[in-house]
Amino acid sequence: MASASSSSAKNLFSDSKRRLADRVMVNVHNSASVARQIVRGSKSNEILMQAARNFAQAETSMDNSVQNLKKMQLIRQHMGYQVEAIGQGVDKLDGIKEQVCSMER
Repeated sequence: MASASSSSAKNLFSDSKRRLADRVMVNVHNSASVARQIVRGSKSNEILMQAARNFAQAETSMDNSVQNLKKMQLIRQHMGYQVEAIGQGVDKLDGIKEQVCSMER
């Protein structure tokens, strides 16, 4: 009887030991999985940061482009005024030419 309970205790002990080893192995695998997810997460964070930097640079470039377009529009408007002034000057020159010709007669 003592040997039966001793054998049963040994089986129970070895069974518990095996289950404990299995649980430890599962926990190690789970820990490795968590570590992989953290590494992936940190890489995705780096990718997000790079995308945010690129977006900020693009936004700055777009703002500069808008400012340059506004300046160009203002320059175009001033050039239009100058073309009008030159045209008026040319019209006046024709009148002055006629006056000079009439004075010479």
